[in-house]
Amino acid sequence: MSRDIWDPVTYAIYADERSRPFIELISRVGAVEPDYVVDAGCGDGELTVELTSRWPNATVEGYDSSPAMITKARKLESSVRFAVADVATWRPDRPMDVLVSNAVLQWVPAHRDVLEHWVEELAPGGWLAFQVPGNFDAPSHVAIRELCSSRAWSDRLGDLSRGMPVAEPLEYVDLLNQGGSQVDAWETTYVHILHGENPVLEWVSGTALRPVFDRLDPDEQRRFKHDLAKPLAEAYPARSYGTPFPFRRIFVVAQK
Repeated sequence: MSRDIWDPVTYAIYADERSRPFIELISRVGAVEPDYVVDAGCGDGELTVELTSRWPNATVEGYDSSPAMITKARKLESSVRFAVADVATWRPDRPMDVLVSNAVLQWVPAHRDVLEHWVEELAPGGWLAFQVPGNFDAPSHVAIRELCSSRAWSDRLGDLSRGMPVAEPLEYVDLLNQGGSQVDAWETTYVHILHGENPVLEWVSGTALRPVFDRLDPDEQRRFKHDLAKPLAEAYPARSYGTPFPFRRIFVVAQK
C-alpha cells in the first residue's frame, strides 16, 4: 500500500464524520496504563493525538503509507512520533500494548495475515483494535464499479474492481480466536447528513476514488467525476436538511 490513497484536503472536509468511529473504537479498549501505543495508518495524525489524551504516559507512534499525510501530521504540536511506513510490512521494535487501525485494512489485500502478525507483536494482555468500512455493496461503490467497467472507461479502469476487500465480523472473530484472544466484534451503520452540491461525490473523492485518480490525468479526473455525479445524486437524493449518506462500518477489539 505505497500510493497516496487519501487526499488530505478532501479527507479533512469530513473530519467529524470520520472521527466518530475512531472514538467509539478506542472507547472499547480496556488498557489502563499502556507503555507503547501504535496507530497503524494514522492519516493526518489528528486522531492519533487523541491517544495521548487517553494514555498520557504512553509512548505513542503513528505511521502511514502516505507521505502527504505524514507531512501534515508532523506539523501537529504533539509528542507523537510519525513515520512513513507500509501497513503490510511494518514491524515494531518492541511488543505493543495497544495497536489501533482505523479504516485502513480495506486497502490491504492480505490484511488477514497482517492481523495475525500484529497479534504476535502484542505484549501479553495487549490490545488490538481496528475498524473497516463494510459498505462495499452500497450504491456509491456500485456506481463507481459500473462506471469503471463502462464503455467509456473500461480500457483504463476496468480491472480496478476490488470485490469485497473486507470480511464480515464473524470471520474476524474466528480468525483472532484461533490465537486465543478475547474478541469483541460489532457493526454500526451511521447515517451521515452531508451538505453541499453532490456531497457524496466529494466524500468518495477523498478515498474510494483515489485508485481511479491514480490512473487519470487531471482532465480525465474531472470527466470521471462529471460522469459519476448523476448516478450518485440519484442514489443519494438531497432532502431539505441535507443528503443522508448511510455508511456501515465493522469494528473489532481483541485482547491477547
